[in-house]
Amino acid sequence: MQITDGLHGFLWDSPRVNNCNTYLIDAGVRILIDPGHTAYFDHVRHGLEALGIMLEDIDLVLGTHAHPDHVEAVTLFRELPARFALHGEEWRLVEEMAPLLKASLGVEASVLKPDFFIAEGPLNVRGVALHVYHAPGHAPGGVCLHWPETGALFSGDLIFAGGLGRTDLPGGDAEALKASIRRMAGLNGVRYLLPGHGPIVEGVEAVRRNFESVERAWFAYI
Repeated sequence: MQITDGLHGFLWDSPRVNNCNTYLIDAGVRILIDPGHTAYFDHVRHGLEALGIMLEDIDLVLGTHAHPDHVEAVTLFRELPARFALHGEEWRLVEEMAPLLKASLGVEASVLKPDFFIAEGPLNVRGVALHVYHAPGHAPGGVCLHWPETGALFSGDLIFAGGLGRTDLPGGDAEALKASIRRMAGLNGVRYLLPGHGPIVEGVEAVRRNFESVERAWFAYI
């Protein structure tokens, strides 16, 4: 689906199978955010092909965090031009969890190694000016990506429409999650809240109300 000019979403809506939403920035450079599980990547591939885009046309793959349902499919890009980037804290977690990745998914940690690391601050990719916010809580190196030009905030698994990320996985931290959500709530002009799972929240007021309602409904229980 087209969200706005130069921005598309491939939303995962299966109630039975876990996978993430994937987003494409197509604005002079092609950036794929959170490619998801390898087994379900045809969902994204078909969406890209409908736009006339092949995998070899992707310039950069960004992971909001390193959980397999968000980044496992980066392995499909290893022999292609796209580069892959994660926050450094997430790569440290991947290295620590390497035996579990191998046992549960048959994935060697080395194939998920980023080409470079992203960190808090501006990220300019051929004229697309993003801002990276380190937003731990769901994962220690989780990030939110803000594209001010469009008002888009890619929130990963920090916050959803009416919900928030779990904190019971390795590296999770409830207090950090709450602090990160409050910080992101303070951003101005967010028109599209683009979460890792579930529906998009659209409209500045709707986004503001979602942050407020999530805090009221959930913060006392985590």
